[in-house]
Amino acid sequence: MPGSKSLTNRYLVLAALASDASRLRRPLRSRDTLLMAAALRSLGASVVDVPGSEAGCDDWLIGPASLLGAASVDCGLAGTVMRFLPPVAALGDGPVAFDGDPHARQRPMAQVIDSLRTLGATVIDDGRGTLPFTVQGAGRMPGGSVTIDASASSQFISALLLAGPRFEQGVTIHHEGKAVPSGPHIAMTVEVLRDCGVVVDDSQANTWRVEPSPIRALDVEVEPDLSNAAAFLAAAVVTGGTLRVPGWPQHTTQAGDAIRDIFDAMGADVLLERSGLTLTGNQQISGLDVDLHGAGELTPVIVAVAALADSPSRIRGIAHLRGHETDRLAALFTEINALGGSIEQTEDGLRITPKTLHGGLFHTYDDHRMAMAAAVLGLRVPGVVIENVETTAKTLPQFTDRWTQMLKGDGGESESDNKGDSKGDNGGDNGGESASESPSSDNLSIDEHGDNQGPGRG
Repeated sequence: MPGSKSLTNRYLVLAALASDASRLRRPLRSRDTLLMAAALRSLGASVVDVPGSEAGCDDWLIGPASLLGAASVDCGLAGTVMRFLPPVAALGDGPVAFDGDPHARQRPMAQVIDSLRTLGATVIDDGRGTLPFTVQGAGRMPGGSVTIDASASSQFISALLLAGPRFEQGVTIHHEGKAVPSGPHIAMTVEVLRDCGVVVDDSQANTWRVEPSPIRALDVEVEPDLSNAAAFLAAAVVTGGTLRVPGWPQHTTQAGDAIRDIFDAMGADVLLERSGLTLTGNQQISGLDVDLHGAGELTPVIVAVAALADSPSRIRGIAHLRGHETDRLAALFTEINALGGSIEQTEDGLRITPKTLHGGLFHTYDDHRMAMAAAVLGLRVPGVVIENVETTAKTLPQFTDRWTQMLKGDGGESESDNKGDSKGDNGGDNGGESASESPSSDNLSIDEHGDNQGPGRG
């Protein structure tokens, strides 16, 4: 698996704010990370490809940002870009305009905007608390203490933590509201800050304090993306096959690491060794009752497996997914039920009652996790057609090439795995034609150009 998106984008931000040049080894090159790199370049940083230790896997060399002058940032649909970079822009001298894809204008941003104003920044918006808006940098950020409700996204907290060392008073963040989702992502932010020599105090519940300090340059290899690995592991679960993921870390703050225990509970045999993770599926798939509040990004793939299980499942603690790339709860409800499934929405999650599924067009709503969930279903359900599978390039370029290699039993990587693709906004070639070449993939079809209707379609 290529590098973690969450780690790559955190490292990029800190490298742009660091006191000297940094090097990221085996970074992920996907739409989200390419958008982050482009945004940092617009803020005066240099992000340059340099040869890595492996052929075809370039590293990134990052020179700190000057943070001078006017700029514009295309956020795409990347939450890390739209939330992590406004506090960085507030440190600059000049206006920075933020906008993104049409659906990005529906994702909540009010907590970031209001927090920046409390900490001394000027933000010009239309009062909706969403994109587009402009951060008017004054060359400095006072910082200080702020209270926010981060129950909709842990990224609200991570955004302030990442830029906080450069604020004159640092930053102290108090959370008030329902429990913060995706706690491992905040732990990840704290860990990478400490790796850069920043003092972070998270000893008090719902409070984080970052001291003002220089940010030390990085030279780090990015861990494999464990959340992206979930779909490939799920393929072994639903087919009774065996899959190995080299380089699975022994210790990690990635939320995707939870997939090991989840698939173990669903009946798979899971073995973690120093060299990697091996999963073998069995003939039966057990349903489960699980709280995914801390690892919500795993939900679509787990729901797909649960729809093929031998007993009902309940997924809890994921109400915040209604504000992700799409309303993932409504999207899963709509698409799997359209294939003959039985999914009910609850206040904070989904109930899945396995039923015999049939083929049909599976809409993805420009959501990479929805496309991956459909690919899992397609291994067991004849005639599944995935609309706009290219959306997987948001976090995993060449997804269909990798999927086909897996189905053929070919674990080799292509030379373009970590290079991205400049041919389009999605940053990747879909490789869909090759999916039908493998006898193992007869049930998986790919529709490159299907229309994109919302979860509420008739």
